[in-house]
Amino acid sequence: MIDYSDPGLDLAQAVRDATGGRGVDVAYDGVGKATFDASLASLRPRGMLVLFGGASGQVPPFDLQRLNSAGSVFVTRPTLGHYLQDREELLWRADEVLGAVADGSLRVEIGGRYPLAEAAQAYADLEGRRTTGKLLLLPTATLVE
Repeated sequence: MIDYSDPGLDLAQAVRDATGGRGVDVAYDGVGKATFDASLASLRPRGMLVLFGGASGQVPPFDLQRLNSAGSVFVTRPTLGHYLQDREELLWRADEVLGAVADGSLRVEIGGRYPLAEAAQAYADLEGRRTTGKLLLLPTATLVE
């Protein structure tokens, strides 16, 4: 685990140090603008950066030559709708994910349960980085620890 928010940290160097200088096969980046350059620099040759969010803002346009100089790396910006184009694909993917949850090979971490009336607090806690895992908003009658 590397805390990318540490102002004195060179994130790409920390990743390279952790991989013996090789870099990672895939970097999944949900932060965006603040971490994009470091994520790109932490890839091994022919690695892939999967940019799936923009919590810190959207990545500005960049020179595609950077992909070449970084080691012929790939960048993708997936959108859920492109992976669920019809009902058949939705059911197939849902079966894969829910099957993995059911057989225990994928564990879903519940980080907090909030009554629906406290949805604003749940969002504030999420935004303030006071949570881990998934947050559940529940009708008050079903709120059980």
